[in-house]
Amino acid sequence: MNRRMIPAPRPGGQGDDAIFPESLRNASTRKKGESVAIAQSMIVSTTFDVQGRRVREYKGVVRGITVRAPTISQGILGGLKSIIGGQIGAYTEMCEQARQAAYDLMVAHARQVGANAVLGVSFDASEVASRASATEVLCYGTAVVLE
Repeated sequence: MNRRMIPAPRPGGQGDDAIFPESLRNASTRKKGESVAIAQSMIVSTTFDVQGRRVREYKGVVRGITVRAPTISQGILGGLKSIIGGQIGAYTEMCEQARQAAYDLMVAHARQVGANAVLGVSFDASEVASRASATEVLCYGTAVVLE
């Protein structure tokens, strides 16, 4: 099984357009520079602390997992592009969708356990069915209650 680390998205940082679709960014309800996670009342961070806040309670590890495979059209386009070379947009789109789905599931899991933040967030991915080009994407972190 091939495993590779994928950096977690950084809300408010460069590349948000690639990580967070417009439907989740919803600029009309957010202040400039405000992250998606904060706008939806869940702080999500790759760090293990939040400046100015104290961890009151640890709720445990939360995770979101999804397995995705390219559609027929993505597979055909990706196959042709791999012959020519360069970035494979169809696969990039599929991976972004898988990462977003795993992230959303992790946040939902954190809400279920009563957390108001997830710290130490990370992504991991592995190939689970090489013949079907299926990829597992896991997003995980520590659910906490911040004061």
